Amino acid sequence: MALNLKRNLKTYYSIKEVSEMFDLPESTLRYWEQEFTFLRPKTSGPAKIRQYQEKDLEQIRLIHNLVKVRGFKIAAAREILLKNRKGADTKADVLEELIDMRTELLALKAQLELL
Repeated sequence: MALNLKRNLKTYYSIKEVSEMFDLPESTLRYWEQEFTFLRPKTSGPAKIRQYQEKDLEQIRLIHNLVKVRGFKIAAAREILLKNRKGADTKADVLEELIDMRTELLALKAQLELL
C-alpha cells in the first residue's frame, strides 16, 4: 500500500486557524454554527474550546462557497444544503478547481510576458 503524502496529519484545528484558512472573522464561524445545525465542531474543557476536524472544514467550505463566493443569503444557503447537499458539494468542487486553474493560467501568462 502506498503512503499518501498529501494527507494532512493534523486532527484538530482551532477557530483561529480556521478563520485564517477561510479569511473570515471568528465571529462569523460562531454565527454559522448557530445558523447551520450540521456544523458542530467538537468542544473541550470548561471554556468550550472549539476543535474543528476535516469534516467541519468541508462543511465550512460549502457554506463559504454559497454565502461568500456565490452571494446567497444565509437562509437560502441553508435550504440548498438541506435539500441538495450532493449538488452543492459538486458545484463547490468544480468552482474550486476553476479558481485554481485560473490562478495557474494567470501565473503562466505572467511568465510568458517576461519572455
